[in-house]
Amino acid sequence: MNRDFTTVRFLYGTILGRGILKLIMRFRADRLAVRFLCSSWSRPLAGWYAKRHSIPVSTEQLRTFRSFRDFFIRTKNDIQIDRTPSHLISPCDGWLSAHPIHEDSSFFIKRSRYYLRDLLQDEDTAKSFHGGRCLIFRLCASDYHHYCYIDDGYQGENNYIPGILHSVQPIACETYPVYVLNRRCWTLLATENFGPVVQTEIGALIVGGIVNPRENVRICRGGNMGHFDLAGSTIVLLFQKERIELLPHIIQCLAQGREYRVEQGMWIGKALGWGSAHWKK
Repeated sequence: MNRDFTTVRFLYGTILGRGILKLIMRFRADRLAVRFLCSSWSRPLAGWYAKRHSIPVSTEQLRTFRSFRDFFIRTKNDIQIDRTPSHLISPCDGWLSAHPIHEDSSFFIKRSRYYLRDLLQDEDTAKSFHGGRCLIFRLCASDYHHYCYIDDGYQGENNYIPGILHSVQPIACETYPVYVLNRRCWTLLATENFGPVVQTEIGALIVGGIVNPRENVRICRGGNMGHFDLAGSTIVLLFQKERIELLPHIIQCLAQGREYRVEQGMWIGKALGWGSAHWKK
């Protein structure tokens, strides 16, 4: 069994673990962790982390990193981006799930009910997405932690919401309403092919930095939007009613209660209103 999952299961699934978790959050262990991971003392962790999570990094590359943070936020140049305008692409690597947004602007994940007004802390924006679709991308330790723009268009302001840092593993989401408790940042994207889209980055356990360096700018499909700093996390995309449809094989996978594995730039759906010919590559 994956040791990371075992740790999370202990912290969230046992009385002792939940007690330790409260102490971690109470005494702000994240600050100490950040200091260490940004220092040269953390440099040996990069090779260990890469080996443990089967991340392809050469010995020569490892020598260039001054700290674990340098390794974690490294960039890649070989990402394949689907450029077809009507194709919806994944903004990141990770595991995809999808949920309908009900007329009261809420959606369910496992046993937790989420209201968009709590996620965004913006009532007007939340109302505009009732009846739409919510796509959730859960990044793992082995994933590339940069994320890209899903379409051409315009990016508005970054709205940072302070919060705590729960794990985003499914067992944690079953225990707490993680997405409205954790530190997060949401941005309204005016996209050319999918209409208004809200993208929300959510921080994860102990260390959950979110770096979005731009706002109020023109954007291009596949361009780098930002990155998570030092920990895996989650991206939530909100689409308005009847704007998108996922690919049939992805719908079939999700209907079985499973997440679907995606990579940044991958074709995962289409903009509604385009003809059936646009399903073909």
